[in-house]
Amino acid sequence: MLTQVSKNASRQRIHQRIRKKMMGTVERPRLNIYRSLNHIYVQLVDDHEGKTLISASSAEGGKGERKTGGNLAAAKEVGKKIAQRAKEKGINKVVFDRGGYLYHGRIKALADSAREAGLEF
Repeated sequence: MLTQVSKNASRQRIHQRIRKKMMGTVERPRLNIYRSLNHIYVQLVDDHEGKTLISASSAEGGKGERKTGGNLAAAKEVGKKIAQRAKEKGINKVVFDRGGYLYHGRIKALADSAREAGLEF
């Protein structure tokens, strides 16, 4: 008898497989993405220290500023935000961790806008 595996469970399995091979350092931190239905969250992580260096999300800001974070425009904004904050801390190169998500839609938009803003993957 076959049992169904949820989308999130299979995503987490893929993410664990990716994480076995990928490490972030101080010089080249890991750009980690989490995508929920309503928002998108990004962190730059130093895996040697186990610390988050910089973070950005579509949930930031006051209630009047943000409308929705679950679309391409919000993902592009978050990509620009994380690139600007990384530049301020002197970080130019990152390792891209898509978090087990397919590289299309909001994930691709975030990555492209971060590249345009000056981050190297």
